Order: sequence, then structure tokens, then C-alpha cells
Amino acid sequence: MAKQGTKVEKLDTRTWGHRWGFADTRFSINDDRSVTLSGTRYTLSGYKMFDLLPYVEEVLGIELDLQDPKQELQPKSVPSPNKNESFYQAVESHFKADQYTFDDAQRLLHSHGQTTSEEVYKVLYSQLERVADMVFHCESEQDARRMIELAKEHDVCLVPYGGGTSVSSALQLPPSESRMIVSVDMRRMRTIEWLDKDNLRACVQAGVTGMQLEEELNRQGFTSGHEPDSIELSTLGGWIATNASGMKKNRYGNIEQIVENITMITPEGVLEQIQPMPRASMGMQPQALLFGSEGNLGLITKAVIKIYPIPEVKKYGSLVFPDFELGVEFLHRLARTGYIPASIRLVDNVQFRFGQALKPVSTGLGAWMDKIKKIYLVKVRGIDLHKMAAATIVMEGSAKEVSYQEANIYNLAKQFKGMAAGAENGKRGYMLTYAIAYIRDFLGDLYVLGETFETSAPWSKVHQVCKAAEEELQRQHQEFDLPGKPYLSYRITQLYHTGVCIYFMFGFYTRGVENPEEIFGKIEHSLRQTIIDNGGSISHHHGVGKIRKDFLKETLSSLSMELIKSVKQCNDPLNIFGIRNNVFAVSNEDSP
Repeated sequence: MAKQGTKVEKLDTRTWGHRWGFADTRFSINDDRSVTLSGTRYTLSGYKMFDLLPYVEEVLGIELDLQDPKQELQPKSVPSPNKNESFYQAVESHFKADQYTFDDAQRLLHSHGQTTSEEVYKVLYSQLERVADMVFHCESEQDARRMIELAKEHDVCLVPYGGGTSVSSALQLPPSESRMIVSVDMRRMRTIEWLDKDNLRACVQAGVTGMQLEEELNRQGFTSGHEPDSIELSTLGGWIATNASGMKKNRYGNIEQIVENITMITPEGVLEQIQPMPRASMGMQPQALLFGSEGNLGLITKAVIKIYPIPEVKKYGSLVFPDFELGVEFLHRLARTGYIPASIRLVDNVQFRFGQALKPVSTGLGAWMDKIKKIYLVKVRGIDLHKMAAATIVMEGSAKEVSYQEANIYNLAKQFKGMAAGAENGKRGYMLTYAIAYIRDFLGDLYVLGETFETSAPWSKVHQVCKAAEEELQRQHQEFDLPGKPYLSYRITQLYHTGVCIYFMFGFYTRGVENPEEIFGKIEHSLRQTIIDNGGSISHHHGVGKIRKDFLKETLSSLSMELIKSVKQCNDPLNIFGIRNNVFAVSNEDSP
């Protein structure tokens, strides 16, 4: 039977704010040129990394100047709010005083996501073009309805805000918006309204973060299975709005397979199915349009999601391959079997060496064992340490199921010269995902601009896409006459019957470069175009936002885009939700 009204009490707001992550966690440089990650949250925390800075200098072909870091702009310039007085008076009369604020720090914080060049760089070292005029904290569906009514009545622009983790410029406010902009923070709506153990589903409010959701579900013996890299900070509503994917999608599905029903409040009413169903042939399904809606249509207030009993067994594993190509062949074969694990990710050599650079220095017996392993790999197996690739594995399920997966995965890997590398390496490699997100801001202070982006591609185009991206980055780096060498690495993170998700990391050194964020944006745009030209998709799970707006014409037919615009016109004729993402963004070709 359904369990009613379980509230997720913990709301961790101890974050860096404009930078990524929690305030107790930060990379810092020690006097001996080692690097330490503060706090205790991650496996990387608390020890010295002596190889990280040498790795950065090697791959970028530069020497870091540690004595003169880039200085964050302080204090930050925040324009006075564009206050619609009649709207403000209405808000004041309908809501509690702690639900809205004109505080400059909060307004600035709610005016950007985590896109490197378009948002984070500007807020840290320059200035955002547009800042929210007010922040409103929504606490109920009634609040959502009332706020939308007031916005309609007083001609105010509303922008939904979840965890602020967007990397597609989806939270970048349109500079041309002359109306008062209100950022509607949904994170106080974090209640699990009911949990149905018989049918394995739960109704969850949209403002809950992944970490909060999993903590409460775990306490009751369940999991959602959705585990994106941003799980600590991103929200259920944000996952739906961006059409997200998680690291364990092989077992639990992407967000569109996890969610059974969505409730969205629009200026013209409520969009939702009357009842969640396992599946229903009901004709055209408006709910499908809510996945990837990116704040354009209304406020997502809750969703019914599938839940799963916590698996009996979770086991990590890892493999090494002589090169990335053999690793891809292995994954291609694995995708056609019946023993695909919850997660399996293959990293190229550049990213593999990055992971090694984050390890502590071995001493004593550990150092001796590492030396023996290296000799075995090089002398006995003939592996080139500058070509080898590695895969991390997570297996979940019953003991019998996991045992079956493990035996067959490792047997299959042998056919492609893959070697088992241990459960501990697998766990460490998997958990690195959460900690390495802090690297961007650490390196940014050392004049290294970096970003991640992803695509999906058919199996036959994987190597073509990766090679084309490498060549284009080299060409762009030379064209802009940038110092040192460009950095590009990639990993395969999700498997499909017809292809994969490829996740790229790229960056370059910017010391002495004028307007580096503009150059960065141009190079990134060029890389995305190159990926599409060579068979990749516009995005796999980050969404379109504004950063990919120019590529929609190569993704959707013009009539398809007009259909989406007509839905917007029907549900939001006054453009109350005027964030202008996706097909509603102004393309570079249309800009003055």
C-alpha cells in the first residue's frame, strides 16, 4: 500500500555558490607542489597528489605559474533590480517574507548555471549581461499556481530554477528581456508525497535533489536508480527538463523510462496524465513534450517515478585494454549480450593517465606491487602505457545475477585482450566522477579553461567522431595561436543497441590570451559542429539550452520546430516563461 507524506528533511546548502560543489571541498596546492582535496566527501579527499600538476603541464605543454593565480572579481557588480512595483506588492500580500528576496548575492547566484565560458567565467572574472530581479522560493503547487497568476496579471517573466547545474546555458537570462525576471527556486518542494511498495512507484516533488531523494528512498529500502554525475546537486525537475541520463541507465533506464507521470503548471492550466500507468496507448502523449522542455513551458512540480528495491549485491570491477579501439570492440559485442552491467565506462589513454595522476604516491609494499604490475603489463603483455585504455564496471542485482555478469564480462574481455584490473580500481574510477568536477574551477584559477560536453553516435561512427574532434581542436588551437597544446580526452559512458554516448573533456591554457572566454566559446561551437558533421548528435543528456541552439536546424525539421512553438503559444501565449531555450533561443544567424 502507499505510504503517505514522507518529507526529505536534509537540504544541504553549503555550496561554493558560483563555483561547482560543496564548500567543504576544494583542490589546493601545497608548498611541495602536491595537490590536496579538502573535506572527507570523496575517495580523493585528504591525501597529497604529487602527479597532478606535472600531468597538467605535460598534456598542455606549458609550465604553470603557481605564484600568480587568476584573481576572482570581488566585489561582484550586480545591477539594481528592475522592480515591478504592483507585482511586488501582490507578492508581498500573498506570500511569506522568507519566500522572496531582492538580495544581490541571491539574485546573482540564481542568474547562471555551470557552463564554463558563457556563465561561470563571466561571473567569476567579468560580469553577467543580465541578472534576475527577484528570487522566489516555491513551497507548494498552490504557490506555483499563484505565482504564475501574478506573473500573468503583471507581465513578469518567470524562470524555473532547480540545482543550478546546467551546462548548456539554459539558465543564462536573455539580455533583451525588459520585463522583471523572477527566478523561481523549486528546492523547498522536496517531499515524497507517497510511496507505493506494491507497484514500486513514488510521487516525488520536483525540487528534491538526487542526493536527498536517494537518502530517503534508501532508508525505506529502495532506489530510483538514476545516478547522473550531478546527483548531489541536480533535481528531479531538472532531470526531466533536460531529458537527463544517469550512469546506471543500462539497468534502470534514462529519465524518460524512469518517470511515469509529470505534473507541470503552465499559465493556461495543468499538463499531466490523470493516472500514471506502466504504459498506455492513448494517442499522442503531451507528456513526451515535457522531457527536454528546459523551462520554456511552465513549472514542473512533481512526478511519479519507478523505484526499485536496493539490490542484494553491488560489485565493482575494472578492465584494461591495449588500446581504446579494442575496448570499443569489446563494448560493441557486450551491447549485444544478455549480461550488460548497470554501468560500464571506457576511458581513453589521456583520461586514464589523468586518473592515475590523482592517485596518492605508493610506498613500501604498495610501491613494490605497483612496479611489478607495470613490468607485467609492459614486458609480459606488451602493453604501451601511453595507448592503454581502461573500463570501470558496476554490477547490481541478486548474487546469482551479479556472478553471471562478472564471469561472462571478463571472459568476453579476454577475446579483446582485456585484463581484469580489480574491484578497488573499478570503485575508485567510478567514484572519481563526483570529485573531478571540482578540477575545472581549480585549474581555472591557473589560467586553464576547460569544459565537458557529450554526444551520442552510432557504433560505426565512434572512432570517426573522436578523431574528427581531435583534429578540429588542433586546427582551432593553431588558428587562435594559443599557448602550449590543447587537451582532449573522451570516454564512452552509456551503451545502446545502435550506438553509444561519448563524453568529451577539453581545455587549453589561456595565460596572456585576450578574451579567452570568447575564444573558448568559438572553439567549443566548432567542435560541436564537427561532431554533428561526422555522425554525432546535438546532445545525449545535457540538453540544448542556448549553447546548442544553432544546431537544431540539423536535428529537427522546420515543421517539427513550428509544432513545438505552437505548443508554447497554446500554453504560454504571453511568454511568461521567457527563458528562450531550445527552439525559442535566438540563433547566431539571427543575432544583429
